[in-house]
Amino acid sequence: MIDLHFHDLRHEAISRFFEKGLNVPEVALISGHRDPRMLFRYTHPKPQAVAKKLRHSLRSDILLA
Repeated sequence: MIDLHFHDLRHEAISRFFEKGLNVPEVALISGHRDPRMLFRYTHPKPQAVAKKLRHSLRSDILLA
């Protein structure tokens, strides 16, 4: 890859942290972002990942009830 920059890697890493379930304060601590608005510019949640997380959460709530 010729056109790869550090910024590209940072963007990818931040997206992956969110996919792994880390929350905004945790990712901000890792990435050094002080303003959540800037952090959100790096994130691109995948609808499938959000649906999976929601299903898991609902399943956990049912099991605990």
